[in-house]
Amino acid sequence: MIEVNCNLCTRNDWKVRFPATTTYLEGPDVRTFRCTSPDYGSHAQIVQCNHCDLVYANPQWSPEELVAAYMAVEDETYVQEREGRELTFEKHINALEEFTGPADGRSLLDVGAYIGVFVEIAQVHGWLAEGIEPSSWAVAKARERNLPIHQGTQQNMVLANRKFDVVTMWDVIEHVTDPISELKQAYQLLKPGGWLAVHTMDIDSLIARTLGSRWPWLMDMHLYYFSQKTLTEMIQKCDFNVEWFGAQGRYLRLGYISSRLAGFNQHLGNISSALFNRFKLNQMAIPINLGDLFTVYARKPNE
Repeated sequence: MIEVNCNLCTRNDWKVRFPATTTYLEGPDVRTFRCTSPDYGSHAQIVQCNHCDLVYANPQWSPEELVAAYMAVEDETYVQEREGRELTFEKHINALEEFTGPADGRSLLDVGAYIGVFVEIAQVHGWLAEGIEPSSWAVAKARERNLPIHQGTQQNMVLANRKFDVVTMWDVIEHVTDPISELKQAYQLLKPGGWLAVHTMDIDSLIARTLGSRWPWLMDMHLYYFSQKTLTEMIQKCDFNVEWFGAQGRYLRLGYISSRLAGFNQHLGNISSALFNRFKLNQMAIPINLGDLFTVYARKPNE
């Protein structure tokens, strides 16, 4: 693993916010990089910049190791949770269109598209939507549904010299080794006046501050822990105009919630699972908003 400077202000002056809970002797375990990984509380040292307050894992895996891990990820649990994802992304596309207006056949690129659920929802809304995703398994799943998901990252030559009306990053920015670079690449992929949507966890939310080291989003696969302040500052640093930011939740099946609770507390997970099974509620999807997930909508200036 390698030590890194702050990605926002570039300084190397930090304090430990959460000590490491795992000793890393080998390369990254691919299983910990699944979107539905239950490995809550397992993480490298997490620090906070003394100048700009950005919170990040330090040290981190090398970019090459992380890309290789994400290329190899397989995640059948995510497929099983499709209904909850569809409801969540329907909510996200409706919120997005409050800023962009209706699709009208305009283009959209979803970065970190995984199995393409958001791309499919956007297409239903009339967007010329496609995605980019490193996992070969996820790309294959998306193509089974005839979705235009390309394998790779934003630097993929498939995207060279192309411009989009909208670029979205749902639960992606916290996973990359260089968020500034990813945001700048998104800027280059957007047309003048194009929109960017970035969704991630909020390290300064009330529940995150209350739970402290027991906040479940402290995980190996998360490299950056943004607050609404640090993410908006980073996006503005990349020349975007931030138009809105705030908490936005998601939909989850009760059965999936019980499996997540088990990763946090096995006893609580077992009780909730038994309860949902007894009343046949496993497939019911409900809205969840604990205030620790937020979205930023930003716009590239007209040139």
